[in-house]
Amino acid sequence: MGNQNIDWGNLGFGYMKTDKRFVSEYKNGEWDNGALIDDDMITMSECACVLQYAQTIFEGLKAYTTEKGDTVVFRPDLNAERMANSAKRMEMPVYPEDKFVEAVKAVVKANKSFVPPYGSGATLYLRPYMFGINPVIGVKPASEYQFRVFSTPVGPYFKGGAKPITIRVSDFDRAAPHGTGHIKAGLNYAMSLYAIVSAHKEGYDENMYLDAGTRTKVEETGGANFLFITKDNKVVTPKSDSILPSITRRSLMYVAKEYLGLETEEREVSVSELSDFAECGLCGTAAVISPVGKIVDHGKEICFPSGMDDMGPVTKKLYETLTGIQMGRIDAPEGWIVKIDD
Repeated sequence: MGNQNIDWGNLGFGYMKTDKRFVSEYKNGEWDNGALIDDDMITMSECACVLQYAQTIFEGLKAYTTEKGDTVVFRPDLNAERMANSAKRMEMPVYPEDKFVEAVKAVVKANKSFVPPYGSGATLYLRPYMFGINPVIGVKPASEYQFRVFSTPVGPYFKGGAKPITIRVSDFDRAAPHGTGHIKAGLNYAMSLYAIVSAHKEGYDENMYLDAGTRTKVEETGGANFLFITKDNKVVTPKSDSILPSITRRSLMYVAKEYLGLETEEREVSVSELSDFAECGLCGTAAVISPVGKIVDHGKEICFPSGMDDMGPVTKKLYETLTGIQMGRIDAPEGWIVKIDD
């Protein structure tokens, strides 16, 4: 593993073609057995449903090299479950959850030489995705689909350490009530592109989206869930039917309670109480936790006591514990770590 001629320590967070990818096709009401293939190109009709009506869903997870030298993936069963829920909401056929996990394992095994070595700070990012591929001109679901998994080695999300970021309260909505905010559909991310480009132009790292109904409650960013730490060290995460259920967030909440002995709470979080928190972080697959030092709400600055120089103390403990579990330095709960056999 890690024997490619790659400068692992200087990898960015981008795409690099690897040797194999998995493809399964859905036709005539059933999935085929799927296979690992060499070709990274996709050929489809100009009228393919995914191109016309954005019928596509995806997942993201990582493979790691542990301290002992094992290659592992983190909680792929939850990605399989979430993709199944996304498929149901998008009127797509569910790819069997057990076959999803097997496909992920097969792709990691086939591209094992692209799994970065332990201590490099890099990982092998895995992207399972599904889309409607047959021609559709009237507004309706496709009848044929492809499920695919590709991999790419990526560097650490943070270069030179996890420095706190500055975010703004957005004037745009990420998801509508009773919409698709709770699933991982490509269309949700398309909706956030204008807002994130606008935020970057104004000097912010990310957007804080509020609930579209009242615009008074915190939801998430374009690609991560929020975690807040109270001044008495309680870990709080926003609750809403239009928030994507982050696997990293759910894992961190478990770690907070079961490993660190902290009180945890999932509840509605009002914008008006942001200044009461001691720490804030964004959690997701890419960075585990991105510390937030400051939120700007239409000119009003909300600065967290944890500051702009480093992660807050509780956020740092959460980060170190979860990454320790992923890298094999800390014993994992049963079923969290799936080893890739040679």
